[in-house]
Amino acid sequence: MTNYDEDGAKRAVRGTLVKVLLHRRTERGMSLEPHASRCVRRGEVHELVTTDHRETAPGSRIDRVGFLGFAELGCAGVIDRGDEFWIDDSLIGTVLGFDACHFPNHYNILIRTERLLTGGELGLRPEMRVGFNPALVAAS
Repeated sequence: MTNYDEDGAKRAVRGTLVKVLLHRRTERGMSLEPHASRCVRRGEVHELVTTDHRETAPGSRIDRVGFLGFAELGCAGVIDRGDEFWIDDSLIGTVLGFDACHFPNHYNILIRTERLLTGGELGLRPEMRVGFNPALVAAS
């Protein structure tokens, strides 16, 4: 979650789905980046990947994944661990972190979900809206 003692408010990052993916893997071997946030630029394309994995320690191996697709970002911003991930008006999950095995081509943005989801299972189509909304933190 965002720590507002260090972090102030931020804008949501919005984009558009450009390619739908239909597959899942149980031995993928992604590695969780040590960074809890990543800056992204308008026009970049990143891969959206679901996982039921919970561990956030740097270097954690992420094997169980479902692939949603690729999205082009419509604005620059910062995506943080814990941000909500939406497609159109549906909350899909929260950002677990990032895998950089294909960087600088793109990041795999790992979305924590209760079960692995694919683009086909969700009925995704190109041009659907995607969004990363700031996590809400309860007042202390």
